[in-house]
Amino acid sequence: MDKKNLSESDICDKYIRPAMEAAGWNGMDQIYREFPLRAGRVVVRGQKAYRDKTTVLRADYALFYKLNIPLAVVEAKDNNQALGAGMAQAIKYAQLLDVPFSFSSNGDGFVFRDATMATGVLEQNISLEEFPSPTELWRRYCSWKGWTPEVERIAGFDYSPSKTPRYYQLNAINRTVEAIAGGQNRVLLVMATGTGKTYTAFQIIWRLWKSGAKKRILFLADRNILIDQTMVNDFRPFKGAMAKLSPNAKGVERVDAQGSVTVDDVDLAVNKSTKLVDKSYEIYLSLYQAVTGTEEESNIYKQFSPDFFDLIVVDECHRGSAAEDSAWRDILTYFSNATQIGLTATPKETDTASNIHYFGEPVYTYSLKQGIEDGYLAPYKVIRIDLDRDTFGWRPTEGMTDKTGHLIEDRVYTAADMNRKLVLEKRDEAVAAKITEYLRATDRNAKTIVFCEDIDHAARMRQALANANADICATQPKYVVQITGDNLEGKRELDNFIDPEKTYPVIATTSKLMSTGVDAQTCKLIVLDQNIRSMTLFKQIIGRGTRLREDLGKSWFTIMDFKRATELFADPAFDGDPVQIYEPGEGDPIEPPVVDDPTAPQQPGQDQPPMGPTTVGPGEGGSTEPKKYIVGGMVTVSVARERVQYLNADGKLITESLRDYTRINLARQYDSLDKFLQAWNDADRKAALIEELERQGVLIEALADEVAHTGLKDLDPFDLLLHVAYNKPPLTRRERANRVKKRNVFTQYGPMARQVIEALLDKYADEGITTLEANNVLSLPPINHLGLAAELVKSFGGRPQYLQALNTLERELYAPTAP
Repeated sequence: MDKKNLSESDICDKYIRPAMEAAGWNGMDQIYREFPLRAGRVVVRGQKAYRDKTTVLRADYALFYKLNIPLAVVEAKDNNQALGAGMAQAIKYAQLLDVPFSFSSNGDGFVFRDATMATGVLEQNISLEEFPSPTELWRRYCSWKGWTPEVERIAGFDYSPSKTPRYYQLNAINRTVEAIAGGQNRVLLVMATGTGKTYTAFQIIWRLWKSGAKKRILFLADRNILIDQTMVNDFRPFKGAMAKLSPNAKGVERVDAQGSVTVDDVDLAVNKSTKLVDKSYEIYLSLYQAVTGTEEESNIYKQFSPDFFDLIVVDECHRGSAAEDSAWRDILTYFSNATQIGLTATPKETDTASNIHYFGEPVYTYSLKQGIEDGYLAPYKVIRIDLDRDTFGWRPTEGMTDKTGHLIEDRVYTAADMNRKLVLEKRDEAVAAKITEYLRATDRNAKTIVFCEDIDHAARMRQALANANADICATQPKYVVQITGDNLEGKRELDNFIDPEKTYPVIATTSKLMSTGVDAQTCKLIVLDQNIRSMTLFKQIIGRGTRLREDLGKSWFTIMDFKRATELFADPAFDGDPVQIYEPGEGDPIEPPVVDDPTAPQQPGQDQPPMGPTTVGPGEGGSTEPKKYIVGGMVTVSVARERVQYLNADGKLITESLRDYTRINLARQYDSLDKFLQAWNDADRKAALIEELERQGVLIEALADEVAHTGLKDLDPFDLLLHVAYNKPPLTRRERANRVKKRNVFTQYGPMARQVIEALLDKYADEGITTLEANNVLSLPPINHLGLAAELVKSFGGRPQYLQALNTLERELYAPTAP
């Protein structure tokens, strides 16, 4: 057998895998073929999204000491390549898996890279028979880490045999367990919203608990729904040893993969009558608010001795626990001898609150940007809408009073004043109209969260949106709901809003209640009509849309910004770029190419900086000036700006016009019109060339949308680029198709074949060159009405003749001469 004739897969099966198995690696639970690392970035084109296959990463082999404890990566190549040809890939994958051992092989042997330097050599060539055993690599690994036998026992303890963690979850779990096993008592874990912090926490607790390293655990969160959902989902394997520190609970609905609904009861640890705690459980889950209070008897946690818990996990630790004078911090101080883990997507660092000061530097960070790049989080577009009164300001006429008869202070009111000091009712209508316009153009049932300035603003916006969507709300009053802390009816709808199986509510207006801890998996639109200056709050709000649910049609989401909050994208502290930023002007289509929760105590450092003038209401401090001036319909509000911004292929904001950017970008690749024409004509598949241009940053679909506003519609990408980049008069697809029909160049074919050609030209005129080149084009309506694809191909004399006719058809479509 000549190795040179074998494929890479054959080399793996006949040489690499046998060598590993001969060294003692178990093929069932230690050797993982095609181990997934990155799922592939989701690319958004217009209203469609797809996975960029070039960004999918899989290791040829990942080697594990035991389930979910990785040790090494092996990259394979065919035998026509050098022994170490795969080493660069192997090193990259090993870094992702956080392991020190990398191997590259072409079937002749291995290049072995040992970053532990156990033998004093970084890289060496070894034979197939010299592949190291699992015991050998684990011994080197533990020695490199400097672990004692007890640390090794805990750090190497088994995972719960539930779902398989992703690579970054493995890293987060293993690093945290390792740190705690090594004696670290304050641990910070930073993971972007939607990346599975709760599941990660479960595996950390499981391994520490089952290993005996930690015996009694307290899990703290700040939303009741988080506790209940956690208990019936990720923490379900703890059932029997786990209880909620509350006397009140309701059944939690669970929907399995088959759609069957079951209701789980949550075990309670607090007696409803006596309020005494049952201390026989080992794992407790609780709201911060449920165990603390201003009265001593309300502090349920003090029924436990300070040494009762030896592990506390603090979910969303950027909130109350970050501030030193927080009531929530009292719990952590009371149980100060316990190991404490802080989980957050957005560590808070302000003058009054610091996660890092308390927990220390993060043991692991997985950012929003990395999650989007890996394809585990949804990318997003941004629509920026500047309203005239926000942008240019508004000044009342002399002696003007508001709707309640209060004299309006004479000064210029700007964006910072809107809905804080000044309420323009027409502004609410303008915002509601733009939101509704977007939903009508895309999906009327797309889950939408509208972040408002305060509860009063959320109530007004609910009414404005109900009026804007009266055609639905007349019969479906829960299409739009207000979900704020003071609104019990609306709060009851929160579960329905985040439930992917429930149609209503569709639109939720809120202020702060939904900014964090709300798992709205199918949220497709986030509306910002709130002054936001805190990066922590901004990231939390963006996180409401980052969860991917491709099975339910959620591959990306849109941020509609009325307050220029998305200027925070330019802040170095922000780590996730939008795929598109769009600022429609007046007349343009909207579709682009105070405390809400009374149970959550406000603490110093909360994300609500004072903005604009501050006044007190009647009777407060002796002032009769209202908190807000309310101005009715006499003051109109409209869209102020018309400017479009996009991100290029490198994720940088395009500041010039889209037309200028296209002209510059295309000229960079083709320095003359002739070279562009040659590249187009030489391309075997025009669709492949279009895809390559888009990868290089030529935003064809967005450009088509912009040009369509000038009246030029149904253009082939060829004509679109000729017109924009080279100032050539364009033809529509229909005009190009009709030119070919007039030339009558297919006379050599029989009647059926000519009918097929005619139908292909019509298909091109309707849908474009990409559809024409699709492998299944003959199976698409109305062409399939002519007969089966095989029969249609046969009318040309066979597949080679059909493909030749298709090539001729494309050549004629783009022929430069007139008929």
